[in-house]
Amino acid sequence: MISCMGKVLRVDLTAGTTAVEKIPDEVYEAVLSGKGLGAWYLYKNIPAGADPLGPDNILGFCSGALTGTGAFMTGRWTVVCKSPLTGGWGDANCGGIFAPAIKQCGYDAIFISGISDKPVYLFCDNKGAEIRDASEYWGLDAVEAEDRLRKDCSGKKIPRIAVIGQSGENLSRISGICNEGGRIAARSGVGAVMGSKRLKAVVLAGSKPIKCADPEAVKAISRELGRKVNKMFVPKGIGGSLALGGIGMGMAPSLPLDGSLTSLIFREWGTPSNTPMAIMSGDGPLKNWGAGPSEVGGMRMALAYNPDKINKIEEAKYHCYSCPLGCGGRVDLSQVAYSEFYETHKPEYETIQAFGALIVSRDLNAVLYINELLNRAGMDTISAGNTVAWAIECYENGILTKEQTDGLELTWGNYEAVIELVRKMIAREGFGNDLADGVKRAAAKYGGEEYAMHVGGQEPGMHDTRNDPQLGIHMVAEPAPGKHTIGMAIQYGAMSLCDICSWAPPATMHAKAEDLEPTETMAMISKANACYSMLFDGIGGCYYAEMMGVHMYKTIEYINAAAGWNYDGDHYMEIGARIQTIRQMFNVKHGYAPSDVKLPDRMQGKPALRTGPLKGVTLKNKEQVAMHWKAFGWDEKTGEPLPETVEKLGINRLMEM
Repeated sequence: MISCMGKVLRVDLTAGTTAVEKIPDEVYEAVLSGKGLGAWYLYKNIPAGADPLGPDNILGFCSGALTGTGAFMTGRWTVVCKSPLTGGWGDANCGGIFAPAIKQCGYDAIFISGISDKPVYLFCDNKGAEIRDASEYWGLDAVEAEDRLRKDCSGKKIPRIAVIGQSGENLSRISGICNEGGRIAARSGVGAVMGSKRLKAVVLAGSKPIKCADPEAVKAISRELGRKVNKMFVPKGIGGSLALGGIGMGMAPSLPLDGSLTSLIFREWGTPSNTPMAIMSGDGPLKNWGAGPSEVGGMRMALAYNPDKINKIEEAKYHCYSCPLGCGGRVDLSQVAYSEFYETHKPEYETIQAFGALIVSRDLNAVLYINELLNRAGMDTISAGNTVAWAIECYENGILTKEQTDGLELTWGNYEAVIELVRKMIAREGFGNDLADGVKRAAAKYGGEEYAMHVGGQEPGMHDTRNDPQLGIHMVAEPAPGKHTIGMAIQYGAMSLCDICSWAPPATMHAKAEDLEPTETMAMISKANACYSMLFDGIGGCYYAEMMGVHMYKTIEYINAAAGWNYDGDHYMEIGARIQTIRQMFNVKHGYAPSDVKLPDRMQGKPALRTGPLKGVTLKNKEQVAMHWKAFGWDEKTGEPLPETVEKLGINRLMEM
């Protein structure tokens, strides 16, 4: 594959050695790069039963197959490992400018095993790789450590850095890995794996060229996309009306959407645009997934998170590598009285919802402050928010006492107590120590399992499965469960996958109640969503490019032009199916049984909500997941890939390479 470097770096921290490994061309043809390359490498090289926090686990930093080719919105990097949170496959994804830096050092991925006997960081440039002492950086938060390392390692090339904060050092199973001042690859406990290896950072300062088969064709596709994005605008000051749109969405049938709306909305507000809509539509979980909008203040809650409020304190927008959209931003914290920080990243929707309506708080300043605390510590805001919400509901119901919570009054909306609890979780201090490994382990110690929202050990993203049964399928069937980015009905309705894939059903206008039924059409939609998601992770693509749809974001044309190939959409969707199947095989190999993964009763509508747009909704999730597995050629009872499917996808032969 011309757009890939053809090599990976293997680092053994126990031995203190590095080595370059050549990857066969057939591997790239089969799984691309990114998550696909990571899945192939980890399945082959992590022994069954390996301790996720032990030396045999491998932590991989993977760039995308299109990263650096001139293809827009392909600057995402993926971290892969055996997850210490679930015990199965783990991955996390992040933007910024780190992804091309991997390839500019001459590698498509960096795979790290072993455990150092002291804190170290990995430095790579055009000359090669070196393991260096990191004792002076250990204990610093992610922003401080990155700033220090950039200054200390700067030369002709400004280094790009992935780093852990205190949460990763403290082996919090809900910790992630940061770059660009606290932007975080948050999920699956990848930060704990990095901390267990005593690896503080990966510092990259290479400048090697990245090839492209047909750069002029790639530029032409990017120019067309750039024109479409730049001609769109939203009138200023209408953020509050998004809450009214949410009411309409909650009542409306499922219908195909124009994918260009993604660029229209995110260019103006970023992901905070979703908050007021989600609160009113049933998309956003409320009061630990247990309430309708009227029970949390409804419109008052939605307007508390009007995205115009964030825009007013936004100091500057920023773009990830190769992105014309620019949904990120830095916001001012100078007006937050209790904040010692002067700015933070614009919080993502997930963070706002997790520390807003999920815990029944209307304080935007508290969300902004918690966002910076967790970013600097490198702790996943989704997992942290779900865990805090569990603690509040347990306190409300007498399962937790004030003595157990270190004197904190954990009541709904008490943001002062939540801030203190978050600090304790970061420091692993007192009651916070028991929450720093996520809600499943906290509930196992204290009780209140019925209030513990997790799927297979991982806390779910901030989109309600009762509002979107397609999402419910992926939350369970995804090899890294609890993810909200693999597939949703609204996502499928925007992408027009049937126009590139012969077997993908068309998106149609229909009553939402139809999505509750376990049908072959639903199964093929969920399969198509998952395959396309894996394809995007293989090229290093952004979720919001995916949401633009195939007519605005020309994925197939991009890959063919950059790689020098001439394949159709069916071929690339098969690559996605292959990546997904290898990840599921990883779980089976490591004893993480897919059939044991369940949605909590509350997330299934058992019992159903009594108010709001999700009133009376109960899922048939078990039946829908079984049909999804069958569509993939996996056993519909166990979720294990069938031998004939593995053979048909050529995975056995691939693992011999």
